[in-house]
Formats: sequence, C-alpha cells, structure tokens
Amino acid sequence: MTETRPNVPVRTVILGAAGRDFHNFNVALRDDPGVDVIAFTGAQIPGITGRRYPASLAGPRYPQGVPIVPETQLEALIREEGARQVIFAYSDVTHEHVMHLASRALAAGADYTLLGPERTMLRSKLPVIAVSAVRTGCGKSQVARYLSGKLRGRELRVAILRHPMPYGDLEAARVQRFASAADLAAARCSIEEREEYEPHIAAGGTVYAGVDYAAILDLAEREADIILWDGGNNDFPFIRPDLHIVLVDALRPGDETRYHPGETVLRMADVVVAAKADAAQAANVERVLGVARALNPRALCLRGGSPVTLEGAQTLRGRRVLAIDDGPSLTHGGMAWGAGYLAAERAGAVLVDPRAFASAPIAALYRQYPHLGAVLPAVGYSAEQLGALTETIERADVDAIVCGTPIDLGGLLNVRQPVLRARYDYAELDRPNLWDAVERFLAAPFPGPG
Repeated sequence: MTETRPNVPVRTVILGAAGRDFHNFNVALRDDPGVDVIAFTGAQIPGITGRRYPASLAGPRYPQGVPIVPETQLEALIREEGARQVIFAYSDVTHEHVMHLASRALAAGADYTLLGPERTMLRSKLPVIAVSAVRTGCGKSQVARYLSGKLRGRELRVAILRHPMPYGDLEAARVQRFASAADLAAARCSIEEREEYEPHIAAGGTVYAGVDYAAILDLAEREADIILWDGGNNDFPFIRPDLHIVLVDALRPGDETRYHPGETVLRMADVVVAAKADAAQAANVERVLGVARALNPRALCLRGGSPVTLEGAQTLRGRRVLAIDDGPSLTHGGMAWGAGYLAAERAGAVLVDPRAFASAPIAALYRQYPHLGAVLPAVGYSAEQLGALTETIERADVDAIVCGTPIDLGGLLNVRQPVLRARYDYAELDRPNLWDAVERFLAAPFPGPG
C-alpha cells in the first residue's frame, strides 16, 4: 500500500489513453484529499499529449487543470516531481505490457496500482445491460445494435451509453448526446467516433458519451427506460451492469486470457458469446468457449455469427480493389484485416496492397503496426490523419474501394473511386440464444440500485 503521511496527499500519476483514466479520476480521485494527481500520461491515441485535463472538469482542487504528458516521461515524473503512486488506467493491452509499466514505476520509486470495477462503476436507477469483450474487434458494436433494435421493438426507450472517445475539446465533450447526423457534424466527430455512433443513429438509436459519466448517466436516466452500455476496447463497464454480456473472438483463440482487462470482463460475465462462430473453425469455437467455461462456470455460453454483406459484390470479380477496415480494430486491436478485406476477397476481387501508395503518416502507421496485412486502417483522429488517409486512397491504382467500417466513409472522403460498403451484423446461432437470455432478464423483477 502506498505510504502516506498525515495531511500530505499522495502525489500520483495516472497512465491513460483519454478514457478510463479520466473516468477513474472523476469517480474515485478528483475529490479525494489524500491524493494529488500531478499528471495523466497519454498512449494509443494521437494528439492527446501536450494538453491539459481542464480545470472545469478537474474540480476546485485542480484550479490549473492536470497536464497530459507522454508515457515516455513516466520515470521523470516519478523522480523529478516526487510521484509516489502510479495508477494504470487504459485497456486492450497484454498482461505483459501492464507489468512492464509496473516495472518502470517500481524501479523509479513509486507504487503501482489498478482501480477495479467496484470502485469505479457508477450505479444506475434503471436496468443496465452491458456489452463488453476480451479484445477490440470482437464484434461488440453489432451485438449492441442488435440488442438496441430488439429492445426498441419492445417499445422501450433505450439510452446507448458508449465508452468514451474524447479526442477533441474536452470541455465541450463533457456530456454528449447524438440522435442525428447533424449532431455528429456539430460535434466535429472523428472517423473513430462516427464508426461507433453513426450506425446506432442510422438504426433509430440515441447515443450518450463524453467525459463526465455521472452527468451523462443522469441525462440518460431522464430520457430512457433502460441503459445499454456499448463498451470500448476490452474495458469493463463504467456503469454497473445488471446483465453483462461478454464476447470472445473465435477467430483469435488464445486472446481470452492474454489481455487486460479482457480477462477481467470474461470472469465477470453473465453471458459469454463466441463471436464470429460462423466464420471460424469449429475447433476454435469450442476452444474459446472451453476457456470461458473454465474461467467462469456460472456464465451462459453460446455462439453468435457476424455475417458480412457487400453491396455491388457481383461487380468486383477480377477488379483491382483497395480494402479499408476499422482503424482501432486493426491497430491496437491486433487484427491483420477486417470485414472489408474478407468481403472483397470472397467477391473475387484482386486486393491491392495499400502500403505501396501510403502517404508519409500512413506509412509511419504501418511501421508502428507491422502485423497489418494488405488493408488500409481507417484512421481519422484529426483532420491531418483524415487528409493522409484521403491522399493514400487517391494515390491507389484501383478500380474500387471496399469499406468495412461501420460508417459511410465514402460520404466523408472526396475520392474518385467508387466506395462500396461491407456491412456486418449479429446473427443468433444457438437456442437458447442471446435474446432469450435478455428476455429472461427483462421478465425478472428489477431490484433497483443496490
């Protein structure tokens, strides 16, 4: 336990990536007189460092806000600023990565801590269904869209609370509500934000997100009958779930216990879905379900599919095609390709390697993530990245673009080639199935927040 002295707050650094770190601070540390947070560090997301968590969000104990510095400065913060505690607070990294950071913190003289679900989950007065996963790219989004549609079909007002993506103005993003394309445009959402919000909106849903989840939850509770948590990366929910659905990826067997906090959410689950079971080998489906049953024998385990449909597929045979897929799933999610690549390949297209046409920032991305295959990650955290993506596409000597992101990327990019969308959804494969489990949950009396 961190050594404390009477009336002297513990100087603390929070290792983060503009999401879980801010939430942990808001919920557990902001008003704690025993803790003095001297800095956040930034990782995974471009453009986060060099900024400050604003004073309006940090509260009266932090009138200057809190600086956000590169993770590479961890040792300097500990040694030069007298930090005595380091709190790890981001997701979708290996257990080894977490402990390498622990080694750096410990060697520099600080304690190393993780804050768990019990300390950081907010309680809702409404029923809460949460969708989580053991990795980025398992298929949470299509499961959340499927459930949202089914719940609305029961005439329930559904508030979809999305894991934070606060890449822009943090003060402006304190509480966000998206119910239309105009809302997305007004908030100047990045491609990554649009990938998560736009499909829900197109299906008739309303998405709530931002930075201050106590305020976000308060707004959602005033407008809805039920909360649907649409998780990000492989993080555990910010809101305490009454029904917790966790996806394991049948196309990536072995990841169930290698990543933090994916193993945590698997052990927490009420229902485990072996996602992409329609595209995976049967042995791998059974392998991931076997791991789930061994770690969490109380959970209901079942299979789900992720069918992909490609518009204009019949026109692509023998044509030169550039495949674009979801950025975060390909980069820190570790996937070599996604739905767009798979759909184009099945359509008989000649897939062209985008690395030959990559602009300088995109080429740097390929160097940073050498596992990437012949697919272009849809990165667009900033206008500069969006421009680099457009430049790469314009350089490509191809007949068409196949886009496997959940958004209408062709509507955002001014490119000469036709853009065909590969769409993916959730399909039930078992009986009893996922919706059967949700209906049983809905039929049970709701005890209210405990």
